[in-house]
This record gives sequence, C-alpha cells and structure tokens, in this order.
Amino acid sequence: VELRNITKHFPGVTALRDVSFGFEHGQFFVLLGPTGAGKTTTLRVIAGLERQDEGSVLFDGQPIDSLTPADRDVAFVFQQYSLYPTMSVFDNLAFPLRSPLRRIPEQDIRRLVQEAAEKLRIAHLLKRRTAQLSGGEMQRVAIGRALVRNPRVFLMDEPLSNLDAKLREALRVELKHLQKTQGSTTLFVTHDQVEALTMADRIAVLNEGRIIQQGT
Repeated sequence: VELRNITKHFPGVTALRDVSFGFEHGQFFVLLGPTGAGKTTTLRVIAGLERQDEGSVLFDGQPIDSLTPADRDVAFVFQQYSLYPTMSVFDNLAFPLRSPLRRIPEQDIRRLVQEAAEKLRIAHLLKRRTAQLSGGEMQRVAIGRALVRNPRVFLMDEPLSNLDAKLREALRVELKHLQKTQGSTTLFVTHDQVEALTMADRIAVLNEGRIIQQGT
C-alpha cells in the first residue's frame, strides 16, 4: 500500500498536507499521532470513504483512486464498535460475508464465523445480542467482523482505546499474534506511543496533517 502526496481539505482546515508513506504486504504498520493529527482521515482516504484533493493511493503499484470502497477490498475496524444491536454476535460476524457480491455458501459462512470467534475467544457469545455484551466483548466482535473476510488490507482506527488497560494489553498481544499467523497487511492508528512501539513493524508519526518521521 502506498500513499503519494495526499492532501485533503475540509472547510476551514487542511487535514492532510502532502502525506506520503508506504508499507509492505504482511506488515503491521502503525500511524502514531495526537488527536486531530489526521489519522482517521488517512484511513478514510485509503478506504475510499473520503476523496483526497491531491495525490494518489496505490495497491500493489496500481492507483485505486477511481475504485469504490466495496471494490478496494479493505476491512475497517472503527473506534466506536458500530455493531448492529438487534442482531446476534453470529449475524454481526456473518454480515460482511452475506454481501450479494460475495455469494458465499451458508456452510462456509458458518465455518468462517466459527474460526474467527475461536481466535478472538468469543465463540461462547455467538447466540447473544450485541446489546448484551461488555465493551471488551463488543470490540472483539468488531475486530472479528473484519477478520472473517481476509481482505487485502486491515484498517484499524484506535480499536483498543475504549478498553481498560488490562484488556487493552491482552488484545494488543492477541492482534499482533493474529496478524503474524495470518500474514495479514495491517494499518493501525493510535495516539499511544507504548501501543505503537509494542505492535508495529514500522511506524509513521503524523502531526497536524504532516508525516514528521517514519522508521522501524
């Protein structure tokens, strides 16, 4: 994944100024910066949820700027859990797999959901409504909904920031382990230096819409 000279203006503010960075297939790349630095905007531009004013996003050397979010094949884990409260955990996890574009048989959906639930230790919660879950359980479901899909890129927007310290530490280790065993490509956003240094293969520091530094 590569960003080349991305600039994004909103009314009265420039969120990203000539942002360029890239990361390799199978890497865990962390974008670190304070609140308001432009981290979420960067993720939204990669996902196609925002259109940049200048610059280009490339996957495997090919510009993807004209592709819709659905065609980019990225999985987004939001900071707010954004689950469907009236559905069971199983149906929340199965939701992206039931897209008409995918045409996945129901028995395969069941298998993929079960595998993701076991990895995240939420298999015992599959029949529960998400409204009955704790914050930590909800966040695992949100991460699981991304994991079931095996996308080209995982985009994670501070997915652990709403959790207590102990659970955050446990999930950090778990996410890193999952990424390594699956060989998935992940862009993870955080304002927490410890989190960045614990998890990242490479880090880029973003401040006031500019990349200040990047490296291992």
